[in-house]
Amino acid sequence: MDCKLRAKNCGGCPMLATEYAAQLKKKEADVRALLGKYGPVAPIRGMETPYHYRNKVISTFAPAAGGKLTSGIYAARTHKVLPVESCLLQDEVLDKVLLAVRAAANACRYQPFNEDKGTGLLRHCLLRRGVATGQVMVVLVTAQPVLPGAKNFVKALLAEAEKRGVPVTTVVQNYNPRRTSVVLGEDEKVLYGKGFILDTLCGKTYALSPRSFYQVNPVQTAVLYGLAVDAAHLTGKEVVLDAYCGIGTIGLTASDKARQVVGVEVNRDAVRDAIGNAKHNGVKNARFFAADATAWIREAADAGQKADVVFMDPPREGSTPAFIESVARMAPKRIVYVSCNPETMARDLALLTQKGYRAEGFTPVDMFPHSAHCEVVGLLVRVK
Repeated sequence: MDCKLRAKNCGGCPMLATEYAAQLKKKEADVRALLGKYGPVAPIRGMETPYHYRNKVISTFAPAAGGKLTSGIYAARTHKVLPVESCLLQDEVLDKVLLAVRAAANACRYQPFNEDKGTGLLRHCLLRRGVATGQVMVVLVTAQPVLPGAKNFVKALLAEAEKRGVPVTTVVQNYNPRRTSVVLGEDEKVLYGKGFILDTLCGKTYALSPRSFYQVNPVQTAVLYGLAVDAAHLTGKEVVLDAYCGIGTIGLTASDKARQVVGVEVNRDAVRDAIGNAKHNGVKNARFFAADATAWIREAADAGQKADVVFMDPPREGSTPAFIESVARMAPKRIVYVSCNPETMARDLALLTQKGYRAEGFTPVDMFPHSAHCEVVGLLVRVK
């Protein structure tokens, strides 16, 4: 399958021209080359249907003919917007919602933000869909604090969405006045609905706000978290530490099989979401702390606190020597490492093995078909 945008320098699917089986083979080989010296690498877990898997879309507004606006993604290594009508990676419902957003914005005669001149109103549109619930969030990112005719925009959007047979559950305006490539600003105003949507993952329900970190491929996320919890070999007696916990997804998935879950995350909005998600799901054995994971675990280790199992799901840059040192002092029996960057995982494994841990094995998971990225779940056990 091919896409006409690829010829226009779209960088969203660099491996699209490669057969999917060959993509999986290459990713598995790359993971084995990086991690194989530490332990066995299982066959990669790929998707049955590796298209339209993204439950989140970010689209940038740009001028179109006749004084109207359009939206799309930046061409690779440029700030030129390629208009997108449909995408092989995006949820097909969100493709239609985006067309409804554009139609409503044009009906209200909104103008796109011009980065060079600092003029115009609309910067980006962020869309999320709860695949299990069908709920859809629309976030309109503006360069000005006031959205003129906001009620008219919402009314037009709901009509355009209904015309296309797709739902809109909530609409949020996000104000971002900064000269930055960061999409979202700090200030938000709910224009319609509750300002969040719900989704269900691994038997738990999550409230997703505009800034919530939530994996974009729900099918493969269930595979990834299932592998992680299975690797932990929980019996119901363990104290589990979920480091870099985000909105609590891994820890809450594990909570049914653990005595206690402690989650640590530096993003305060995410921790607020995690606490709310635990309450919403009736989980009473999970606590969440807003803190830098490295600093928190160092203090916990200094205080003599122990964990039986540590889940670590660090960002792409990996963990830190100080974090790994403190984890080793806590001496958990098992560490389950969920990595979105096998290169930094290999670096961290070198240190973990020096601290008395042995890798039992790794399973690559293809979270992002047609891209070069690959996630990995690894289990390490304490040997001394």
